[in-house]
Amino acid sequence: MTPQSLFRTTLIGLATAIALLLPQSVAMATPTLTAADRTMRADPAVTANPSTGVSGSVSGTVTSAGTPQAGAEVAAVGTTLKAVTDAAGRYRLALPHGAYDLNVTPASRCVSTQSAPVTVNGDLTKDFNLPPRTDGFGHVCTVGADPYIAGTHKIGPSGDWGSQGVALPFTFPMYGAQYKHGSIGSTGYMQFHSGYGQHIAMVYPYQDSLVVDDQAGVYTATLGTAPRRTFVVEWRNVTFRNDSTLRVSVSAALGEDGSIRFFYKDLDNPREFGSNARIGILNFTDGVSFWYSDNSPALSNGQSLTFTASGHGLVGGVVTDANDGKPVIGATVKIGADTSFLTDEEGRFYGQAPVGDHKAEVSRLHYGTFLQDVSITAGALTSFDTALITGRLSAESDEVTLIMPVNAVRSGSVELTNLGSATTYTVFNDAETWLTATPASGEVAAGASTTLKVSASSAGLRPGAVLTGTLLVYSNSGRDPYIKVTVRAVVPRHQIALDVGSTKDVVDELGDRWSKDGKYTAGGHGYIGGSRVGTTTRAIKGTSEQELFKSARESMLEYRFDNVLYGTYTVELGFADLRSSRPGQRVFDVIVEDELAVPALDLAFEAGTHTAVTKRYTVKVVDGRLNVRFAKRFGNTVVNTIRVFERPDKPLP
Repeated sequence: MTPQSLFRTTLIGLATAIALLLPQSVAMATPTLTAADRTMRADPAVTANPSTGVSGSVSGTVTSAGTPQAGAEVAAVGTTLKAVTDAAGRYRLALPHGAYDLNVTPASRCVSTQSAPVTVNGDLTKDFNLPPRTDGFGHVCTVGADPYIAGTHKIGPSGDWGSQGVALPFTFPMYGAQYKHGSIGSTGYMQFHSGYGQHIAMVYPYQDSLVVDDQAGVYTATLGTAPRRTFVVEWRNVTFRNDSTLRVSVSAALGEDGSIRFFYKDLDNPREFGSNARIGILNFTDGVSFWYSDNSPALSNGQSLTFTASGHGLVGGVVTDANDGKPVIGATVKIGADTSFLTDEEGRFYGQAPVGDHKAEVSRLHYGTFLQDVSITAGALTSFDTALITGRLSAESDEVTLIMPVNAVRSGSVELTNLGSATTYTVFNDAETWLTATPASGEVAAGASTTLKVSASSAGLRPGAVLTGTLLVYSNSGRDPYIKVTVRAVVPRHQIALDVGSTKDVVDELGDRWSKDGKYTAGGHGYIGGSRVGTTTRAIKGTSEQELFKSARESMLEYRFDNVLYGTYTVELGFADLRSSRPGQRVFDVIVEDELAVPALDLAFEAGTHTAVTKRYTVKVVDGRLNVRFAKRFGNTVVNTIRVFERPDKPLP
């Protein structure tokens, strides 16, 4: 044995002996000497239990979501003893017998730490499945080496140009909000806003003092097809404000599914690895954030980083009107208790919703509510369209004019028709005491109609007075929930009513007097031209005023009215063919004040014989005379009633 060998053997033995004599709670290592330099090196230590002098070990595998976690540190809290996992996530830690808390710190910034108690009384196995890091919304991140994605369209000038607005090619869901617009910052960030400051979100692929010089550029691109499109923003070959010798390339890829991916290349020193950069995502609205790195060299060349909302899936669809099939704008779509969307101008909704089974509710003012069960899966799109039922109430006319003498009550009607689903309605009067509508409320079934009776009073008015009021008919009709009906009560200063062909004056159901007609004489009124009177005993359809329509005058050329004051007048003509004419056998025109008022009137064709037809035409009279001419085309002309009344509600300029 050489002197060197003897010395080494002696030293090892001495150290072992000392270890046996020391208190058992002191951690020791077995020393060795290297042959090259004769120096001492300590191998991994084993600590014995103070009472028994016995040591054991804890071993196992550290994973996260099934992936081995290499480089994770497993430490016994309160001691200096620790182990580091290998490439397969395995570790082995020698410990004295006793109770410990083991704390696992992962090497990955996308994984959380974890602790667990163990009791060592021999060799035992303890595996760890580390939970992912999450933010308040449930985002998780994944580090990879996915291929770099570049932009194709250059935007912005050279230099530190601040930010530039951009319209996103699709609705981008992030932190539960939906974004169609944003801005790109030259220093390595993106901002999104939903309008009017309601929601703001930020993406930080690599926020640093970047400069886009003449060797660099910011590029965008849109890849893929709906609903899996990607919007890319790349900061290519950018440098740093305080060190122009360094250059990096960074890109961000925003998925239509809400995923956010970052890509890095040309990184080769701590500054480029992110020692001065902020990397992560932020919901500026409520402060929730996920910082992968904040001024720490956490990146590597060729690295990719992906953020996904693990606790959320996607939901989308289109809301339409069941009557016309067109989009319903502003409909509310609720998914469960806490998530809601508003439909856009195309009736579309799209966004993130919590994973799980939920009740979906789609509603809009004046529409029915739609309910459906939906199941939301993480990372998947759940689609459903809906057509909301609604009424489709319409009025045959938006104006009612009631002509009456002083101190009288006159009524008209408005027919309401519903071409949609059944709907209720309510009539609101604009507080005019002279105006009423009945019934003031009710329900109209799908495809049905109802009639509103509109009444007005002229009590206390003078000739020439006009009252104007408004009725609002409110219903659950999505497209037009309010129908406006204008009602006018008109008290004319000048009115003539003729029961044509009658031998006596007649008072109608409303109490208005109709005079028998006669031949025209200067300064008065009457018919011109040869004519004959026709009468019938048959009932006249389409009217309750039987006496007015059972007599008629045929073949006259004109009715002339003298001493008609300057102004606007309505001519009301009542017709009924009292013969058994066939369509085309009696056709004529009516011309009022040289204006074609009723062209090619064929009563048999339009309504049938012995059926009342009323025509009205409003004209201006400026010469003191009103002429109503009848020009035949086939057969003889005919008229049953003529009423002329001034329209003070339509004054001449």
